[in-house]
Amino acid sequence: MAAICLLAARLRSVALLLLLAAFSIEAFTVAGGATTLPPNILFIFADDLTCQALSTYGESRHLLETPNIDRLAREGMRFDRCLVTNSICGPSRATILTGKYSHKNGFYNNANCRFDAAQPTFPKMLQEAGWQTAVIGKWHLGSAPTGFDHWQILSGQGIYYNPPMITAAGKQVERGYVTDLITDRSIEWLRQRDQNRPFLLMTQHKAPHREWSPAIRHLGWDGDRSHPEPPTLFDDFTGRSTAVREHDMGLDRTFTPLDAKFVVPPGIDGDDLVAWNAHYEPRNEAFRAAAPAGRDLVRWRYQRYMHDYLACVKAIDESVGRLLDELDREGIADETVVVLSSDQGFFLGEHGWFDKRWIFEESVRTPLIVRWPGLTQPGSHCDRIVSLIDFAPTFLALAGLPVPPDMQGRPLQPLLAGDPDAPWRKSLYYHYYEFPEPHHVRPHRGVITERHKLVHYEGDLDEWELLDRAVDPTETRSFHDDPAYADTLRELRAELDRLRHEVDDLGPVPSEAYGTAPLPEPPSAADRGDGAGQGT
Repeated sequence: MAAICLLAARLRSVALLLLLAAFSIEAFTVAGGATTLPPNILFIFADDLTCQALSTYGESRHLLETPNIDRLAREGMRFDRCLVTNSICGPSRATILTGKYSHKNGFYNNANCRFDAAQPTFPKMLQEAGWQTAVIGKWHLGSAPTGFDHWQILSGQGIYYNPPMITAAGKQVERGYVTDLITDRSIEWLRQRDQNRPFLLMTQHKAPHREWSPAIRHLGWDGDRSHPEPPTLFDDFTGRSTAVREHDMGLDRTFTPLDAKFVVPPGIDGDDLVAWNAHYEPRNEAFRAAAPAGRDLVRWRYQRYMHDYLACVKAIDESVGRLLDELDREGIADETVVVLSSDQGFFLGEHGWFDKRWIFEESVRTPLIVRWPGLTQPGSHCDRIVSLIDFAPTFLALAGLPVPPDMQGRPLQPLLAGDPDAPWRKSLYYHYYEFPEPHHVRPHRGVITERHKLVHYEGDLDEWELLDRAVDPTETRSFHDDPAYADTLRELRAELDRLRHEVDDLGPVPSEAYGTAPLPEPPSAADRGDGAGQGT
């Protein structure tokens, strides 16, 4: 029986890939003389949404139930190892649009980069092929969107309450909660679209980005529950690199009054402000009376953080449900590929952190769920290493369009079809740049495999770490200097070198890639004392 199922999966994969190759924007004839069109694409994209917050990923803390996202996973495929190539918002968005690494699309960081809107992107290619295209929500790339028939984007980073939104006609304040507004505008566009052409709709949320301001209806959603703490909440970074020890993104040192909700978020007013104060002020008064310090303070901040972050995710989950229901209402669910993802993962207290940026698992791993009627097996999982660079090739292949040879990802269709023998990557190259602000995370590059990560911290540190997720799944130890890992280290160094050649990331990094300040020069051999530059 297993052999029959395997054969069926392979035949389905081959047949559907051949069919996809035949797609064009013109309707084509199928059995009985009927006509159809390529599938629509609904791309739901959140900001800083991490796997630990989604119940379908089965995180041990069971932080939140996300029934609508769980439904999408039950009806499609959940990818368990979708990894980003530069864990930060704008660069990830540029990678999705172009199918290229940061050093190829020119968008390295959030500090001083502006997306080159003249370069090829998959929405442009779909639009040129006759698709109707729209992006609604967070854009965060500096330049105006191109390749879209309709766009309505947040101003800059966006705010949670009554956000200004920009269209080609100008800027206007929208009244309401940002996640609800983005969903409302997406549904409005769906109802007004040309039903005779396939569509790409990119619904791009601000949430759950910092400062994690909940919808008013979700204040107190957890009943002041004490959320389980991660085992590494008080990680002391013993034996780790200077880069890890010198971070500025910890609950112990970086939590601002806005993060803690001691001040109100921008834009909120009227009855919302009254409800906000009614929820937070009594709890803030209790905090001031208790005056926690040390580990007690970290624990208080963690609980406040979990209430707020997870409340933002609840609104995302509700948005997913509304969008799926709209596809059902219009009778186009079977004609629409739905993709849910995020620009990267996020730390929910692991290592005492929030934010992202690092090559470490909670940051580099992002959710990816795909429902593709007729291709994905409902309730299926994939544990292959996929990445945001694969999205653009996948969407182009779906439309029957050629994938440009300079795109650095590959179409996900063989994996989505459930082919267990599909040739696929065994490792992924990673490169993070933005430094020193915010959070003082050192630029680093590395190679990621199913089990290991080899990381090189650049600039004046010139230090290395080797992580082994099989032995140390919480990534609190470096095995770089362990003699037992000599062979592994040699193999990973060779693989890192191979990947750098493969993605053509060999030249010097331009100074502007780091953001607001140049990266300090590495120490000389004399300064290091041993000439090795290996670090810990």
